[in-house]
Amino acid sequence: QVQLVESGGGLVQPGGSLTLSCAASRLTLHYYTVAWFRQAPGKKRAGISCISNTDGSTYYEDSVKGRFTISRDSAKNTVTLQMNSMKPEDSAVYYCAADPGVSCGSEWYTYWGQGTQVTVSS
Repeated sequence: QVQLVESGGGLVQPGGSLTLSCAASRLTLHYYTVAWFRQAPGKKRAGISCISNTDGSTYYEDSVKGRFTISRDSAKNTVTLQMNSMKPEDSAVYYCAADPGVSCGSEWYTYWGQGTQVTVSS
């Protein structure tokens, strides 16, 4: 069955960098809109970045704009989220999600990964 798996989470100091990867099985991410969400303790899951399947356009939530970069690696069938200048408020479980029909900005994705923990702390 279709599977999305996130990797790359861990502990990083404020101001540091971390790169997350979303790998897909039985699904070619090139043809899917792919988004990254995060969920901090006690909060709802919120979208932070997205890459469109129609024109490859990228989108970012204001809180991460200029610090995070989303990109595709079609050869590896992965989508990467590079996170720079990280802040304690970036601490959360990060999820990738994919859908062949939705537009960036939607919360209604068909496929979801299991999540990977990111902790920003001194």
